Amino acid sequence: MTAMWEVRDGRLQAVARVRLDNEDRLEDWLAENPRLLGLEIMIIGRQVLTDHGGRIDLLGIDRNGDLVILELKRDRTPREIVAQILDYASWIADLTTKRVHELALEHLSRRLSECFEERFGESIPENLNGSHSMVIIASELDEASKRIVQYLSTEHGIGINTAFFNVFRQDGREFVVCDWLMDEQQVAERSASTKRAPWSGYWYVNIMDAQDNRSWKDQRRFGFVSAGGGSQYSDPLRRLDIGDPLFAYLRGVGYVGYGIVRSEATIVGEAQINGQRLIGLELERPEIASAADDPEMADYIVAVEWKHTVDAANGKRFKGIFANPNIVCQLRHEATIDFLKREFSVPS
Repeated sequence: MTAMWEVRDGRLQAVARVRLDNEDRLEDWLAENPRLLGLEIMIIGRQVLTDHGGRIDLLGIDRNGDLVILELKRDRTPREIVAQILDYASWIADLTTKRVHELALEHLSRRLSECFEERFGESIPENLNGSHSMVIIASELDEASKRIVQYLSTEHGIGINTAFFNVFRQDGREFVVCDWLMDEQQVAERSASTKRAPWSGYWYVNIMDAQDNRSWKDQRRFGFVSAGGGSQYSDPLRRLDIGDPLFAYLRGVGYVGYGIVRSEATIVGEAQINGQRLIGLELERPEIASAADDPEMADYIVAVEWKHTVDAANGKRFKGIFANPNIVCQLRHEATIDFLKREFSVPS
């Protein structure tokens, strides 16, 4: 069970866990800001009516144009909620691109393409709903239901996971904490592996941008990639091993670099680039070291030997190119790989 502690006068004091008085509040919060889940998605509908008479609590879409079903447990039994979300997924699986646009227009009262570009900073993919995923949202789930969800994901590669939200109250203030049953990125990759091409061996790394206290100029000049602001963002860097090839993607711009990993992920305060401490270098965005002493929130650094890079004004992209909100993932999209190998002169 998730616990929260406050450091007060050098001592730890437990923060009281309380029951969420109205789950509609949680739906409102997620509808307004789905990043509470750590997912980069846009909500395109609330209480979406299916052809089978059901109502999906929240329906989202990610940067790839894939749909995400978010279903709150509410007062249903654990077994009922698992069966319910699978039923919704059976309906979602058959939605055409045209129907997704129609559904979004019904709920957003605006064209999906306009909303998508505002949200993600790039044009909506031509084909939507190539895949879908499911998230059960609950404060707790019985062990049998957890095993069912894990079994569907690990043994059958189904994109299903559970997000646990817990509310804590202290001195009149409320705090909301989200935990996952399984690592969401691994769930997504297992699902992708059952439907997409084998892994190419190349990694995709989302290097973010200046609004995230990071600079492509710094990463390009000194040879590194970074992520931070929480372990859900920095931990994926640990998947990179020395010698791995990667392509760097700059959000809203395109691909800007090809390089080889030269170090394991290291907290920014201890990271060295070519024998020099990173935080001692003349960085365009020194804010990268703002949480250097906090292992949870600090940025982590992976040194990269760049083989071919371009500036942000010349990012490489084409309509339908692979782009993903995850910090690190396996690059499998064949058209994107072929394009990048040509553009960045990657040897075969």
